Amino acid sequence: MTSARRSWTAGSLTVRSFLKPHKVAWAVFHPAWIPEALDPTVERLKRGRVVAGAVAAVGVYTFVEGGFAFEEMLENTAIASAVLFFLTPVTVGVMLFVWRRTGTVRQLKRPLVDSLKLLLLFIGCVLTTVGVFRSSETFGLVPRMLLTLVGLWMAFFVMAGAVRLSGNFFGSAAVHRCLPPLLATVTTWLMAVPDLITGDLHGLSLTMGIVFILGAPVTVTGLALLEMRRLKRRYGIRLAAHPATLPPTPAGPPLRVPPQGHPYGHPQGHPYGQPYAPHPGQPYPQGNPYGSYRAHNGQNPYGG
Repeated sequence: MTSARRSWTAGSLTVRSFLKPHKVAWAVFHPAWIPEALDPTVERLKRGRVVAGAVAAVGVYTFVEGGFAFEEMLENTAIASAVLFFLTPVTVGVMLFVWRRTGTVRQLKRPLVDSLKLLLLFIGCVLTTVGVFRSSETFGLVPRMLLTLVGLWMAFFVMAGAVRLSGNFFGSAAVHRCLPPLLATVTTWLMAVPDLITGDLHGLSLTMGIVFILGAPVTVTGLALLEMRRLKRRYGIRLAAHPATLPPTPAGPPLRVPPQGHPYGHPQGHPYGQPYAPHPGQPYPQGNPYGSYRAHNGQNPYGG
């Protein structure tokens, strides 16, 4: 975590951006203060978790029963939002209780507040979208057409935002890198278990219902465990450790510095050759002559 704060969208939105709701959603629901994935493998695991989470949210039985139901998808999204509104603070509260021995809540106040803002923003957008579609039925033809256009824009905006949030899970990675996979796991199981308990298999047989309903949460759980395992083994990030006690992580992929020539070299080469060139059989040793700290413990002591 850093003290330097950027704007919410980092200036990525323009007036023309609002013609494409998915671009607006990606800027609004993935603010500039959310840290990026540490490496490509973590990013791929996150994408797999996003797909499985989307299946759990929309409901694979929608397609099995004979087609995509737009209204049902909105209802599922609204239900998922209500679940998130109660579940996310409870899960984070449990982790704050676990972290209390090695750190304080005050150290995490800023990212926690930012994540709460993102959660409330998404829930507000979902409820607004559902309200626009429901209210359009009470108006005449012209107002209904206008509200339908607004509702469609909002629907695409919310769907794209939901996909984006499935990856960063309301920016909780700014609090702790392991929170997004943990929250995704808890959420998908909470959405699937009631269907099994009540026996609501949505017209599917018992075997097919169990497979389709539990397929998404099991997949999300497996990918989340792999993600947290890689964070622990490669970067020393443990879920039970307070974020303030974790080792520094790289802000992005390491910079690749191109090979540099002689600082006073001539574009066509030195007119007298290279006076300090190494002997052909005895090249100079490459790398850091004093060794690398990163090679011993996998971490850069200066947070690079």
